[in-house]
Formats: sequence, structure tokens, C-alpha cells
Amino acid sequence: MNKPLRAVAIFCGLLVLGLLIRANWLQYVRAPELASDTKNRRVQIEQFSTPRGDIIVGGRAVTGSTETEGDLKYKRTYANGPMYAPVTGYASQAQGMTLLEKTYDGILTGKDDRLAFQRFADIVSGEGRRAGSVVTTIDPKAQKAAWDGLTDLKGARGAVVALDPRTGKVLALVSAPSYDPSTFSGGTFKESDRFVALGKEKSKPLANRALRETYPPGSTFKILTAAAALEHGAVSDIDARTDAESPYQLPQSTNKIGSEAGDAVCDKASMKVAMQHSCNNVFLDAAAELGQDKMRETAEKFGFNEDVYSDDFGDLLATKSLYPEDLDKPGTALTGMGQGSLTSTPMQMAMVTAALANDGKLMQPYIVDEVKGPDLGTLEKTEPAVMSEAVSAETAQKVQQMMEFTAKEGSAKRALIDGITVGGKTGTAQRGVDVDDEVPYGWFVSYGKKDDGSSVAVAVFIDPTDMDISRADISGGRLGAPIARDVMKAVLQQ
Repeated sequence: MNKPLRAVAIFCGLLVLGLLIRANWLQYVRAPELASDTKNRRVQIEQFSTPRGDIIVGGRAVTGSTETEGDLKYKRTYANGPMYAPVTGYASQAQGMTLLEKTYDGILTGKDDRLAFQRFADIVSGEGRRAGSVVTTIDPKAQKAAWDGLTDLKGARGAVVALDPRTGKVLALVSAPSYDPSTFSGGTFKESDRFVALGKEKSKPLANRALRETYPPGSTFKILTAAAALEHGAVSDIDARTDAESPYQLPQSTNKIGSEAGDAVCDKASMKVAMQHSCNNVFLDAAAELGQDKMRETAEKFGFNEDVYSDDFGDLLATKSLYPEDLDKPGTALTGMGQGSLTSTPMQMAMVTAALANDGKLMQPYIVDEVKGPDLGTLEKTEPAVMSEAVSAETAQKVQQMMEFTAKEGSAKRALIDGITVGGKTGTAQRGVDVDDEVPYGWFVSYGKKDDGSSVAVAVFIDPTDMDISRADISGGRLGAPIARDVMKAVLQQ
């Protein structure tokens, strides 16, 4: 072979070698990256080429799949979409996925590694790819009671969370106003006009207020302040009169804070009476006496400042509730009544209530009870786990006494249920500095217990911004207690 031909042959050989190296690099090294690229339409086409598995509530599917005439063969459908959207999230070709749809996408598409043998068997038998299912802990009656209660308050924005204090199971998770995921799950990659419109609405229907939004918890936080005062020895006898004067003068400040119940009732009241009438002075004084470190320590044992819904608990991704650091004395005192720079999700206040109802033991919340394969065999079963010993049983039981007294004789009477032991606490939380220009939030937390040991803890949050209601009528007891009562009844009177 002459020299020019040899050079051409070598050059061509190098080109072929380069192509082989490049092909193998793409196929074996970069394949996972390219397969997961959001711009890879083949992945989405393949993802929606078969029906998705179902999300189950109370033994029934609240999701489904139907054939389309678009680019993709199947699209997602939802039963009672707005009511269950804060649980299921959405699966949309154009908008992506959220919540359970995203966390358990591998199971719901049949691509999870645990289904590898099943996929192989299906190929051999000629069946298409089959998906698994996700069984939730949601109680459908409790979910409906929470949804009906919120949506009956015309114009209300809000959230309801119900937990089983003994296990951490999420029994209800509602956010309103909501959206129907079916309206923007389609057969094309084109962005949905409906989804865009939802994102622009003032009432923020796409927001998950139960998990992803934080607010000042107001007087519902007083149950945690009471627990901190008892746990750290600032208060030992809940019936003994305190030294807290009403109106209460904030430390290092000329500001004095009163209580709606009036100075005659609240001045130097016992902690039990202060809980009954929601006297601010007693809880402001308790937080100031304890100091920020002890208050924060107790708050953190209940879940504040913790990523308790981290990637390990992907089905409950949530915004962190904050008990802030570096507070001055007046700022610390204000947290005692749930104000200042303190923020909480409704889920977090449900956790506080559940831990106190469970004699101080905080259970890790979870919303997925079981994951099943296509043959209905169990792939994964969630076992209850203790998150922390928030306070001692003795402390928790004293707070229970106060909450139950508040339900019988105080501001939480609207939550009472015949034959069930109920403890409750109302809350009205101011927002912003200019409180006269902003309507307050309404809160209510409660628990219900039966003699057989079954129980439920509920947190209700209401933002009345768009409601046709007078400022005087905005209170957790008036707006939230009836909703909490109905949810507790749905769980305990089945």
C-alpha cells in the first residue's frame, strides 16, 4: 500500500474508532443523564405510554388514566381532584409532577427497580408494562369533613391537617381554594392555559397551605408555651395564681399588651384560667421568664427548625416552621403568645397537638401506608416511628387538663362532642406591623379521644382575606372549631 492510501486508511480507522467510542460513551456513560433530561421527549412519551398506577384512599382509587388523541397515549385523571390535590399532587405531561405523583413516579409507572423481575415476566408473557399502586393513610370521611368545612366558609383560604397521635398517620390534608389536576393533564407537551391561569389567581389555588405555607400560629402556640413552662419548672401548679399582670408590659419596652377577656379575668390568672380565656399576659410572662434558649429547645423537640419532611420523607415535603434565633427579650416574650417572628405550617401545629395528646411522644407523620406491586403484593410498608420525646408524660397530661378545661368551660366549646373527650385551643394571629390594616388569621387546634384509646389531633387554619365577614367575627373558635369538631367526629364516630 502506498503512503497516501495508508494515511487515508489510518485516518478512516481513527474516525471509525472515534464513532465507536462516542457511541459507547453515550450509550453506557451518559445514558442515565440523557434518559432523565427533562427535554428528552422520548422519556415523556414512554412514561405516558401505559396507564399509571393508582393512588388509593380508603380502599378506592382517587386517580386513573384515560387514552388521549394527543402526542401521548395516556393522560392522568382524578376523582374529587380539588379535595385530594394537596395529597396526590399532579402528573402532567407539560407541567411535570408534584407530591405523591412525583415521589412515587417509579412505582406508578412500573419503572421502579423493585419491579424489574415483574417487567421481565410481563415482556415474556407479552403483557404491557404494569404499574404498582400507592395506598395512603387518608381517611376519606375525615378528608371530606375537612374539605366541606373549609369550602362552606365562602371565600376562605385555609388548611386542615388531622393526625393519628399514636402512629403519626395523616388522616386528612386539605388546602383551599384548590385546583383540579385533571384540567391540565393532557396528551400534549404544550403548556396548559389553565395551569398558567391558576398561577396568576390572587387566591393562590396551587399553594399547598397545609405543608408549604407558614404563618404566625397565634394563641394556638400557647399550648407549647405551657408545655415549656411546665417542663422547665417555671410553672408547677396549673391552678396557682401567677405574677403576670394584665395588661402586660413587654420587657425593655413601653408597649403594654392586653387580652380580649379583660384585665379583671386575666390579671395574675393561673395558667389553667389563662388557657381557658386565652389571656396573653400569662404566656408572655412565661416565655420571658424561660428565655429564648429554653423556649427554642422545647419548640425544636416538637419539630420546629427541623427538616422533618426532608427527602427521606418525600411524600411530606414541607416548609420548615421556625422558632427564630437571636431574639431579644420582647421578641422572646411575643413568641409565648405565638406572635413576633415565629412561623408555623398547619402541619406543624397538628404535630404539636398530636404529641401533647400522645402524652408527650411525637410520632413521625406519614401519608403513605403501603406501596404495592402490580400483583398487589406489598413492596413497602410504613411502620410508625417516634420522632422525639417532646415533653414528659406528666407535662403533657397537665396541658391536656388545660385544653380539656378550655373545651368545656372556655373558648373551645364549639369543638365539644358527646361521648368523646375533647381538648382544644383557639388562636387569632395578627400579621404585619400595621395590624389595623390587615385582617387577622384564625386558628384552632384540638384533639379527641375515646375510651378505647383511639384518638385524632386536628389543626385548622383560616385566612379570611376574601371573606365577607366583620373583623369582630374572625376567631379560631368561631370559624375553625366547628370544622375541627366535624373532622374528629368523622374519625372517631365511624
